[in-house]
Amino acid sequence: MSEIPQDLAYTKEHEWTRREPDGRLMVGITDFAQEQLGDIVYLNLPDMGTKVEGGEPMGEVESTKSVSDLYAPVNGKIVEVNTECRDNPESVNSDPYGEGWLVVIEPADPEELKGLLSSADYAAFLAQEAGEEADV
Repeated sequence: MSEIPQDLAYTKEHEWTRREPDGRLMVGITDFAQEQLGDIVYLNLPDMGTKVEGGEPMGEVESTKSVSDLYAPVNGKIVEVNTECRDNPESVNSDPYGEGWLVVIEPADPEELKGLLSSADYAAFLAQEAGEEADV
């Protein structure tokens, strides 16, 4: 089963978020997502300063299997882009929760974070999608 760190929040579109001490959100795709995509070969990430809307596409992840949208977890502004990861997209496969992070968003409204899934909720969502019982 995919790794689901308990200190992160998740979306149903398979993005993870880590709240930084300054309130900003580091964002990447989950272990489950990178497993489903296969070898990631290209990342189309938003530019610094881009305003994003929660639940709307903000970029693309291209793998040997398909091209998938990358969704913004909350409304806000892109304040950092992982250019190292963009130049070496395979790091999303090897370390999705570490070096494979994609962007940092400054949330427009911190209250929106309450709408994200906990690790247990995300595990239950994955199990439901697979038609299985959650094993958390």
